[in-house]
Amino acid sequence: MASEKINYELNGRVAHIHMDDGKVNALSHETIGALVESLDRAETEADAVLISGREGKFCGGFDLSVMTAGTDAASRLVTAGAELLLKTYTFPKPVVVACTGHALAAGALVLLSGDLRVGAKGDFKIGLNEVAISMTLPVFAMELGRDRLSKRHFTSATTQARIFDPKTAVDAGFLDWVESDDRLLGSAMYHAERLAGLPQPALGATKARERMATVRKIRESLEDDMAGRYEP
Repeated sequence: MASEKINYELNGRVAHIHMDDGKVNALSHETIGALVESLDRAETEADAVLISGREGKFCGGFDLSVMTAGTDAASRLVTAGAELLLKTYTFPKPVVVACTGHALAAGALVLLSGDLRVGAKGDFKIGLNEVAISMTLPVFAMELGRDRLSKRHFTSATTQARIFDPKTAVDAGFLDWVESDDRLLGSAMYHAERLAGLPQPALGATKARERMATVRKIRESLEDDMAGRYEP
């Protein structure tokens, strides 16, 4: 599913997937399909992946025009997004994310699904704001947060919908560190190339073992969660 909103470029051993819809990089069905296609391609021809967004806007979450079009439409989009996040989270090769700006809701979940996350310094908002906009955080989002976020910040980042700036997002666990804007992509690419040199299949197998418990919890709950049948 080719899309003008997603650019794929192979740089040596690293597949660079760049999101730019000219707006907030919302996750629509088109964008999700193009990202899945890009990851499939990267799995066959690259040793690591770098995901980046447009300057100032990494990803603003799911497409609001779909999310407000009714329960069924929203459920289909969120289910597709959950599958994309699981694909990224379980990708057998290293996934580096360059957070180029704001990363809210599903945009923050993309950060949680990556292996190494580098953020741009600046007045940016990063976090899971679902509760603040009267939405219940899905189980798959909670489980990704439970795995990747600091235990000290888990409740504030999920149930309390706290939004972080890049510096505090490092302490919370959304990012690993921050770089100045002019160094961000260079630093992210350097580390993607570094991780690309780790031997396979050892890396992929170890990553699968690291994350299999979280994946199992998500898979066991996903159908009921998306159908609104999940009961904690």
